[in-house]
Amino acid sequence: MTTETPAVPYGFLDLPRLMALMTGDEKHGPAATSTLDALWVLYDRVLRVTPETADRQDRDRFLLSKGHGPMAYYAVLAAKGFLPAELLPSFGSYDSPLGHHPDRLLVPGAEISSGSLGHGLPLAVGTALGLRAQGLTDPAVWVLIGDAEFDEGSNHEAVAFAGAYGLDRLHVVAIDNSSATHGWRGGMAARFAAEGWSTETVDGRDHDALHRAFTAPHPGRPHAVVARVEPKTAA
Repeated sequence: MTTETPAVPYGFLDLPRLMALMTGDEKHGPAATSTLDALWVLYDRVLRVTPETADRQDRDRFLLSKGHGPMAYYAVLAAKGFLPAELLPSFGSYDSPLGHHPDRLLVPGAEISSGSLGHGLPLAVGTALGLRAQGLTDPAVWVLIGDAEFDEGSNHEAVAFAGAYGLDRLHVVAIDNSSATHGWRGGMAARFAAEGWSTETVDGRDHDALHRAFTAPHPGRPHAVVARVEPKTAA
């Protein structure tokens, strides 16, 4: 009788090594590293979705709107068993499923394909609204956006709609690395709060602070967590 050696689980400290397997000229390094901690805390401690439950209707949904520079996302998916780590070196190459933007038809666990900035939050609003219409009030919808995406009007419309309709299963993680063209009077969270959202602003590298903010109660309101990280610098 033969027995299979169980897979060795990956931890947060393995993520830099997994990310280093992905090379190329269009890595968008700061876009990836800015999201690493928030992605890990979500997948490790918050999201109710696994490779085995990724097709279940009652799963939590995670939508990556900040899709450029997806190496952190791919590394976390590999660490959690959604895709094999051996696939990571193929990143960005011909015929690889791991493109410079995730493709939901090719990347296991990906809920949406990303592309134009500013489209992920409206899709998340539609997802939360659709689940509510089906009577599925348990699954949470999470979307990760970048601060520069707030230069797009579609996000502001989505924020206003979600607040007005009280989409309390909708959660936004906004990575603020000071790369937006315009600022926000009172800080980024103020834009969400003005539309009736529950908000938290935290250190985007502090895992415990991220977890507390992600799991804070917000009855009757959508929830936004602004994760502030070091400012983006030119390459």
